[in-house]
Amino acid sequence: MSTQDKASAYLRSKVFSASPEELRLMLFDGALRFARQGRDGLASKNYELSFSGLSSCKNILLELVTSMRTEVAPELCAKLRGLYMFMYTRLIDANLEKSPEIVDEVIKLLE
Repeated sequence: MSTQDKASAYLRSKVFSASPEELRLMLFDGALRFARQGRDGLASKNYELSFSGLSSCKNILLELVTSMRTEVAPELCAKLRGLYMFMYTRLIDANLEKSPEIVDEVIKLLE
């Protein structure tokens, strides 16, 4: 078994055994990691890296929006949905304007 296969098996095991809270934390960790990757790509003018990182971060933000249980706390979910969509929009802006500073705003919000 290759190192890549072992890492994939470990991650799969970690995801399947995680609580909903742990899964949400994993999503935030991934969003931060990908936002930083996208920021670094923009800063170094490596647009393939920036596209990959920002796209992955946007996908995670969409997952956070769609996985909310609005029946539990509708007002909180509405506020979080607005925040996540604001970050999503800012990542689009960052990509269009090639601006690492805009990604920094999103990173601060995620942290």
